[in-house]
Amino acid sequence: MKTQTLFIASALLARSFCSAHEHESSNATTTKLTIESWRGNDAELYKSVIIPAFTADHPNIEVEFNGITTADYDKFIREKFANGTAGDLVMLRPFDQSLLLYEDGQLEDITDLDELKNFPDFAKVAWTTDDGSTTYGVPMASVLHGFIYNKDVFDKLGLNVPITEKEFYDVLDAILMDGNYTPLAIGGKGDFEHAYATEKGYMSIGVNYWKGEDGRNSLIAGTQKLTDQGWTEPYRQVVKWLPYMGNGVNMVQDEIWDLFTKGGAAIYPAGSWEISGLVQDVTSFEMGAFRPPVPKEGDECYISDHIDMAMGINAEASDSKKEAARIFLSWLGSKEFADVFANSLPGFFPLSAFNVTVDDKYSNEFISWRSECKSSIRPFSQIVSRGEPSLISESFKATGDLMNGIITPEEATARMQEGLESWYTSQQPEIKSRGTTIRIDALLCFGAIFVSLWYSIF
Repeated sequence: MKTQTLFIASALLARSFCSAHEHESSNATTTKLTIESWRGNDAELYKSVIIPAFTADHPNIEVEFNGITTADYDKFIREKFANGTAGDLVMLRPFDQSLLLYEDGQLEDITDLDELKNFPDFAKVAWTTDDGSTTYGVPMASVLHGFIYNKDVFDKLGLNVPITEKEFYDVLDAILMDGNYTPLAIGGKGDFEHAYATEKGYMSIGVNYWKGEDGRNSLIAGTQKLTDQGWTEPYRQVVKWLPYMGNGVNMVQDEIWDLFTKGGAAIYPAGSWEISGLVQDVTSFEMGAFRPPVPKEGDECYISDHIDMAMGINAEASDSKKEAARIFLSWLGSKEFADVFANSLPGFFPLSAFNVTVDDKYSNEFISWRSECKSSIRPFSQIVSRGEPSLISESFKATGDLMNGIITPEEATARMQEGLESWYTSQQPEIKSRGTTIRIDALLCFGAIFVSLWYSIF
């Protein structure tokens, strides 16, 4: 990764010298833009690689990256918009939370941006209104879920990469029996850890149980419920992980990270977005990667291949900043950006239609799963988290309570289902009689009217 970054930086420096005469203008006005992002760890990368790649051709636009690390970026960015302190460019989560920002008038309509033609429809859908008429974000990248493991431990104990659920637990048992390593490095102490355990645990393996997009779309349609087997079983698996976590349930993410990267744990449930950090911090052993195991041999495999991030414009920015921001978004839709981004931030896979060669071997391992398995996005990102309580927030809480022994898997999904039914019409119980479907909420309404009439008459 250091070689790639040095190469890119050298190329940018050379280009800036060669084209300097094209940008000389003593009277040019500099426009300053601020990017809001949940990727706090990327600050140096944006400062040294990504922003210089843009400003080499746009020296009069100064870009600053404001990255934070939080378990609730959605709340953070809503508060910044509410108090008028949000940046000019905003990194956007996919689907519902960003749609709410647009519907509240906080994101600019960029439907007419020419570079959007460089993206397939599936990439744009996460930042486009439900009717398909308006796009408010330029897609940047998707991420995948899987497992990173210590190859030295596997070689020492004679372990093979697991394909099935049984093989997975056989491997964990062998590591536990050896006694020198924590089998599974995953934390459970706080809100951030519960969010990670949901995304890299429940959602990562769960996609094989609810059958990817079929299950996700059935949940949205109301034909499946969270209390169904396909949605409860992944939580039963998370409970089965607890004996292999050592003291992980009482550890925060930084402690879990150190446990794995320093060789104290054998397997790390990972998101591809963590690859660059792992490559940097793991220096004493070789790593490998494997996809989430299928429930049993011969099962079709699915992977969580999540359309993850886009960039939008603050609708309250000044006209001059909006103009500069559109120039930046146009660059995000270029092949130059796709090349720079893919090879300077391994594990984030550009969503544009350009052919990009990725040099990082771990990124290539993750992305190879697309040819083996069916892809699906995280199940609670679209539509089902629009109301209160938000299903995705409820899932984070359920995971935490589950890992701390407060509730069972059945209670976890029952609570999530109850919360979803409280506001989402398609999931509300129905009574069917003689081919006619009547919703219970409608019956209650008619019942109240009937009682009122009864008392008025008698």
